[in-house]
Amino acid sequence: MALNDPKRTLTLRDVSDASGVSEMTVSRVLRNRGDVSEATRDKVLEAARRLGYVPNKIAGALASQRVNLVGVVVPSLSNLVFPEVLSGISAELEDTGLQPVFGVTNYSAEREEAVLYEMLSWRPSGVIVSGMEHTPNARAMLENAGIPIVEIMDVDGTPVDSVVGISHKRAGLEMARAIVKAGYRRIGFLGTKMPDDHRARKRLEGFQAGLAEAGVELSDQEFYSGGSALLKGREMTEAILTRSPDLDFLYYSNDMIGAGGLLYCLDKGIDVPGRLGLAGFNGVDLLEGLPRRLATMDSCRREIGRQAAQIIAGHGHSDMIGGERIELEPTLDYGDTIRRA
Repeated sequence: MALNDPKRTLTLRDVSDASGVSEMTVSRVLRNRGDVSEATRDKVLEAARRLGYVPNKIAGALASQRVNLVGVVVPSLSNLVFPEVLSGISAELEDTGLQPVFGVTNYSAEREEAVLYEMLSWRPSGVIVSGMEHTPNARAMLENAGIPIVEIMDVDGTPVDSVVGISHKRAGLEMARAIVKAGYRRIGFLGTKMPDDHRARKRLEGFQAGLAEAGVELSDQEFYSGGSALLKGREMTEAILTRSPDLDFLYYSNDMIGAGGLLYCLDKGIDVPGRLGLAGFNGVDLLEGLPRRLATMDSCRREIGRQAAQIIAGHGHSDMIGGERIELEPTLDYGDTIRRA
């Protein structure tokens, strides 16, 4: 079998062949034992990283060489989006004998690589990982894990195995078309975790493409690298409107900062949506408690978690093992912050 065969698990022999040293020496290096030269150690570790080899921490302990755990890797638990994804996963796995274990990357590709390495060393029955952008080493680990891999939240890219999500480029495109149809022309974008949040980046790309269809360009942008927060949304809104007071629409990368922006506008007596339109993304429950309903788009997060877990448990939509592509369709909610065309 080829090294990148998703049903084949890499062995010490593969690392031995790639590094040109014996399996015993490879074992010593990976267990950090024995008298091995620094040059040989570096050669073995480089080959292991390049191949995506992960040591087996349960070797010899279980006949199946697998445990009934499902690794779930998400970028954050500090906002309202990913807990719902995890809820969908947990509910679907409840009666399967599989137990999810969670790891958080804080939107760091290097942290994701470390989390995956640790999870895969325990030989889980499957992995669900948020996003399709990974370091070369992380992708190699996933490709050679020999278990079902499901990337979630996004379908704009080339999956390792199966993928369940929405097209964020299409979501941004549809939002732009709705805004332009409502008559807005001086439009600003406010985003967090840019550019590390690849899904927000793709929504912005789709949004700009949708504006370009109507001959409109973004008038201003406001970014910051922190997480999602109401206070930050207020601060970003004040900053962009101070700089560009003639803007007539603000598109936020998520509902949390969008809600902060709405509260700022209401405090300042700004006519929403007549003078200034607003929209966010995700469709979180928080919006139900606002003085006005923020326009948003549902990201299908619980359903994404549920269907990803179905694939891991072998209850997917097709008879084949792996290779499933499930694209869900988010729904635009105009709320009270976009003028009706």
